[in-house]
Amino acid sequence: MRDAEARRLWAANLLRAAAVPLTAVVPAFFMDGFTVLGTHLAWLCVCVLCVGTLNVGLCLVLKPSLPPKRSSVATKISRFLKCCIYFFMSCILFHAIIVLYGAPLIESVTETFLFAVLLSTFTTLQCLCMLGPNIQAWIRVFSKNGATSIWENSLQITTTCSILGAWFGAFPIPLDWDRPWQVWPISCSLGATFGYVAGLIIAPLWIHWNWKQLTYKSR
Repeated sequence: MRDAEARRLWAANLLRAAAVPLTAVVPAFFMDGFTVLGTHLAWLCVCVLCVGTLNVGLCLVLKPSLPPKRSSVATKISRFLKCCIYFFMSCILFHAIIVLYGAPLIESVTETFLFAVLLSTFTTLQCLCMLGPNIQAWIRVFSKNGATSIWENSLQITTTCSILGAWFGAFPIPLDWDRPWQVWPISCSLGATFGYVAGLIIAPLWIHWNWKQLTYKSR
């Protein structure tokens, strides 16, 4: 059973990882002058849309979390609306944190907000797909030894790598190199993207390496 789940995780993560470079290649066939650096805002929108849609689709198909009890249509609608609100709140929160860390408050507000949406897509959206709008479950998963499945372990690693990637991506911005990729928020968004892809690959490898030590308790 665990081997089958591990194979499903590998397939899902590899598909997610492969989709990211495609967002930089495929739109160039339909949009003149499209490049990750030259039209960075357009690429951010494409990446958010494609990664978000793929994550939601994979969650609906693979159902990595435990199936909830039968619920009414009203309950499902309420859950969906809560997820939308949580995602929007996450974008606002990330935007505020990014500004507090030194991003322009007034200038480049569109760039900053789209970067916040990208971070929310790599982190919050995955939590919403797997755990739903359940803050207690989020706290449990991201606490020590809180994961109850390999999917939650993967969620921990991918989310952490995405945030660390965005943080490390900010390091080259103040350097006097005068490179086009140092323009805000290119290096940060690329760092978050590389961190996200790295997390998708590292997670199954880490789970495979620690397979015998992983023991999950139902909560």
